[in-house]
Amino acid sequence: MKRLAILTLVLAASAALPAYAAEKMKKPRLDLRATPRMAFSPVRILLTAELTGGNDVEDYYCPELEWEWDDGGKSVHEADCKPFEPGVTKIERRFTADHQYNKAGVYNVKVIMRRANRTLASQSVRVTVRPGLGDPTMERDN
Repeated sequence: MKRLAILTLVLAASAALPAYAAEKMKKPRLDLRATPRMAFSPVRILLTAELTGGNDVEDYYCPELEWEWDDGGKSVHEADCKPFEPGVTKIERRFTADHQYNKAGVYNVKVIMRRANRTLASQSVRVTVRPGLGDPTMERDN
């Protein structure tokens, strides 16, 4: 009877271990927001990329972010970080960048998160820029 109780305990503990390990290593999700999402040109758009949920997984520590503005421009954010210490180091979860759009158009802005030349996540958001005063894309009546 004692052997059966020990065997049952060992089986129960080993069955719970993968669930615990999976929860412990849950990776965050990347969200992307543009403010404003619709505006008149010229306009400066603020992009916020945010890691939500998940744990402070080392893979997401000190990433490189590449912003593709969909107007021919790109920006790269790289940080200089201290070594990762499990259980101590907190990952940065919010990253921002801004970009000026001078011409009307619909732009699909994309952010790509990488670490050690490996893509971790990417996300995109659509930004609509309407012709404002002085916009060269605005049709003029002559």
